[in-house]
Amino acid sequence: MPVGTVHRDAATAEFFDGTARGELLIRRCEECRGPAAPQARTCPHCGSPALSWAPAAGTGQVVSWSVVHAKGAPPTVVAIVELDEEPWIQVQINGVAPEEVHGGMRVRVAFERPEGGEAIPVFRPAN
Repeated sequence: MPVGTVHRDAATAEFFDGTARGELLIRRCEECRGPAAPQARTCPHCGSPALSWAPAAGTGQVVSWSVVHAKGAPPTVVAIVELDEEPWIQVQINGVAPEEVHGGMRVRVAFERPEGGEAIPVFRPAN
């Protein structure tokens, strides 16, 4: 299933600048240097609101997933992926049959750009 159209706002502009370049960005604490998910507003390690953007490797593993069934559309796998840098992100898994997805499955980021929207990170099997 194709990803939906997403539009940027002031809070997401830098993240989507990265996806347009084919780069997955996460947050990094300026106080303790701990990593945080892209949507984080404070550091999960020390609570500091001083976060900046940093590139991620774009690799990780599936922690949990669900298969969404919609009438007239192929099943879509949505998952929580733990990035190699530590944060967990919610993403769509593409390029694999739903029954082949499993916990611990290694995945790698790819980007899809729906017409009229921003480039969206999706993940595919790393193999």
